[in-house]
Amino acid sequence: MVRIETLDGSGGFDAYEAEPQGAPRGAIVVIQEIFGVNEGIRRKCDGWAAKGYLALAPDLFWRLEPGVQLDPDVAPEFKHALDLMGRFDQDEGVRDIEATIRAARARLPEGGKVGVVGYCLGGRLAYMTAARTDADASVGYYAVGLPNILGEKHAIARPLLLHIAGADHFVPPDQQRAMHEGLDDHPRVTLYDYPGEDHGFAAEMGKRRSEDAARRADERTEAFFAEHIG
Repeated sequence: MVRIETLDGSGGFDAYEAEPQGAPRGAIVVIQEIFGVNEGIRRKCDGWAAKGYLALAPDLFWRLEPGVQLDPDVAPEFKHALDLMGRFDQDEGVRDIEATIRAARARLPEGGKVGVVGYCLGGRLAYMTAARTDADASVGYYAVGLPNILGEKHAIARPLLLHIAGADHFVPPDQQRAMHEGLDDHPRVTLYDYPGEDHGFAAEMGKRRSEDAARRADERTEAFFAEHIG
């Protein structure tokens, strides 16, 4: 774990860091689900480090419950995660992601690029990060609640990739249609649909994972970052 200062200097938070062997080809900020920086998110970071990237996963719930790690397959922990999401300030979260992006850039050689990838709540925050920060590229998996922030799309100036679960019980068909209607013609945004797949299909472990869809989405993400990050 490494310490990252907030943008306004009023505090700090922890982030899990995974370092590659040799000079990094760039950096990836991994944005948590509602379950905190748990083993699945740490495995995502380790995977990016194995591919040559510096990876950082900030603890975005630090103001509510520092260091929380929850299991989505355990009902009381899932309920607790939903409670944390309900109390979480997403605007502050994006500012913490921006602080993490800056910290990642400071760890790279001059000119190094930083991408972000998020899941669930993190997918929504990845969209907000694309609109509000200078991240070089952003990826969101099964982002929740995008229709009510589609108005921010005009601020997206760098590439954004979104993976949409076709049978997502948190993102119903009308919301999926709104995402396509609002973003299909955006020159910086690419959307991929995964028919029949439910929310969380690319989780590293547990009941939600769908192996084939996860592999296809992750291959697309890897190619996307190879093109835009390094």
